[in-house]
Amino acid sequence: MRIPSLTKIKPIMSVKLYNLRDVPEDEADEMRELLDQQCFDFYETPGGAWGISAPAFWLKDESELVRAKAVIKDYQAERGARMRAEFERQRAEGKTQTMWDLVLERPVMVVIYIALILFFAYISISPFVNLSAIQ
Repeated sequence: MRIPSLTKIKPIMSVKLYNLRDVPEDEADEMRELLDQQCFDFYETPGGAWGISAPAFWLKDESELVRAKAVIKDYQAERGARMRAEFERQRAEGKTQTMWDLVLERPVMVVIYIALILFFAYISISPFVNLSAIQ
């Protein structure tokens, strides 16, 4: 009896499909639903308690990667168009927040942020300004 060579056995490995870092929860939910509808065998890794892990969708079968990426690419194009249309609708209705709205809503916070920016800019630039004054 002949034992098959272990080098001929190709292990099935999981492959990362999509990184979920900084992805809104509604988008992640839509992607879960899409992957389920398309019958992909996948799982999800969470971001962890401190957010240092890699939240992602993983495919269990690497051979489905090309099809899955195509499905996600189409979804992202559709979602991008949908979100742009929603933003334009809100902007036309005057419901988007502008910088001026933020200044009127929280003037003290805006002044503090500007003061901090100017302070750090001064600290960063002052050694070079002082050197040029000495010479």
